[in-house]
Amino acid sequence: MAKKSESLSEVHSTVLTNKKGWRRTLAFLGPAYLVSVGYMDPGNWATDIAGGSEFGYKLIWVLLMSNLIAVLLQTLSARLGIVGGMDLAQASKNAYPKWANIPLYILAEIAIAACDLAEIVGMAIGLNLLFGLPLIWGIVITALDTLLLLFLLNKGMRVMEVFIISLVAIIGVSFLVEMLIVSPVYTDVVKGLVPSKLSGDALYIAIGIIGATVMPHNLYLHSSLVQTRKFERTYLGMKNAIKLNFFDTVIALNLAFFVNAAILILAAAAFYVNGFYNVAEIQDASNLLGNLFGKAAPTFFAIALIAAGQSSTITGTLAGQIVMEGHLNLRIRPWLRRLITRLLAIVPAIFTILYFGERGLGSLLVLSQVILSLQLGFAVIPLIHFTSNKELMKEFAIKPWVKTLAWISAIIIVYLNIRLVNEEISMWLHAAGNNKIYIYLIVIPLALAILALLVYIFIHPFLSTLKKRSSQLPHGQAQEFTLSGDIVYKHIGIAIDFGKKDQEIIKNAINQGGKNATYTLIHVVESAAARYLGKNTLDYETLLDKDNLLKYQEGLIDLGYKTDLEIGFGYAATEIARIIKEKEIDLLVLGAHGHKGIKDLIFGTTIDSIRHKIKIPLFIIN
Repeated sequence: MAKKSESLSEVHSTVLTNKKGWRRTLAFLGPAYLVSVGYMDPGNWATDIAGGSEFGYKLIWVLLMSNLIAVLLQTLSARLGIVGGMDLAQASKNAYPKWANIPLYILAEIAIAACDLAEIVGMAIGLNLLFGLPLIWGIVITALDTLLLLFLLNKGMRVMEVFIISLVAIIGVSFLVEMLIVSPVYTDVVKGLVPSKLSGDALYIAIGIIGATVMPHNLYLHSSLVQTRKFERTYLGMKNAIKLNFFDTVIALNLAFFVNAAILILAAAAFYVNGFYNVAEIQDASNLLGNLFGKAAPTFFAIALIAAGQSSTITGTLAGQIVMEGHLNLRIRPWLRRLITRLLAIVPAIFTILYFGERGLGSLLVLSQVILSLQLGFAVIPLIHFTSNKELMKEFAIKPWVKTLAWISAIIIVYLNIRLVNEEISMWLHAAGNNKIYIYLIVIPLALAILALLVYIFIHPFLSTLKKRSSQLPHGQAQEFTLSGDIVYKHIGIAIDFGKKDQEIIKNAINQGGKNATYTLIHVVESAAARYLGKNTLDYETLLDKDNLLKYQEGLIDLGYKTDLEIGFGYAATEIARIIKEKEIDLLVLGAHGHKGIKDLIFGTTIDSIRHKIKIPLFIIN
């Protein structure tokens, strides 16, 4: 049961690292590659294409700065997971009061939905470019990747990492081919590394680039993914894990930087140089590539776009699961979590197509990345506080020079965001006319409230007394207890489904109560007739099940056990819970169904339903 308190509990500590030499190093590589796909998702494409086409190579320095900040922050995120044993959402839940955690969770969810929005639009555009599929149908089809995520999770963390790395390789190779086709002037590219002044559209796109590169959900994700590695939690074990995860992060994020830089350089070389200064739509970029460089360029462009969208959507789902479980301590099934996130993103995408047309998707993509950037401060500031906390991190608390760099990064992000919000509100006021009252009554108070929350998130750890290490545990601490005597079960329920495990289930049940307990054999008829007619059902299945249950009862009575039987009709979990309550049963013994993955979606998960409906101990025979 303790497993359930861990971040991404289904894959926690499942990757063994007790190997030697280069095999040990390889065992630690992987989490940063899952994180890196968020740095090359379709949202990045939109901001990079917009920046490259409008400003040429001038914003490459913004990409480089964003990448350096990303490497620093992702390293801190990995450190928190390795040493603190918590993901960023769990740490926030323990450090901040409940009233602050709720808006923090809502802001994180908005950021994840914005990220997912970019991914489904990118996927839909890629399918449209490659196969001619209408965008609105492409958006609807993206809901089906829920099944792909479920399949990969059931296959284990390593299989998921291999799948993601394969998609990253496809993206990298595609853009390598694109660069060879376009042939940019590399001396001009180098000049773009020199910082320049940002204002107006350049500031808007630069902030979009920062939001698309330093993505807030990746900070939650990385702090959890590093915990999939099983290593010795000693000083040397954690030190080695931090070092190898640093290598993993540097390699993976520099590959992501190459992809981002390639997109911006591609847009600058293909569009800006040729006089196309306002290419904001990915579709336009593909069409222009075809016109300028032949059919091969848009084909590789579309393949990379599909790979980017699919890989990013998987990691976005994991981040959503981490945020929900960490901030709210609410665990729901990954496929349902995926579906909720996807629907939150599909609705605005379909709305944009219906009301603004397909041409509005490019602007929607850039907006989604600006939203990500606006949420960054709420993830970055707590992360710096936690990794600086010596009571939580002990010897691994970050050094003063690292802390200084981290705070400088946070200041840059927050400063640019405040400038952007100020400029945008000023523009809205100028264009609002008679509707200015709504901006004064809604937009400005909301912006000030969010700014106040950001200030509180920053100052709270300085004002409050640092908590002890025990209070930083995600689900509290073990309590002292004494054994006051044996637990005696007087009435034991045995769920029977006439499968191969019946004998084993019954044997385990009678071992719990012996001949002093009463045993009630329970079977639920789940036929269509049973669901509609209930106790009035007299179909062949019901009669046969009753005869079989009587055989078990007679066998147990012959052996000297007090036995009763009960038949329910309809839904198994509901009927079993009803019988337990009516008969005052104090222990339920039942067998696991034996299926998983997609079969869970088809056949259901009775055990999970039952455990939420009953208040007695549940003994599961696997």
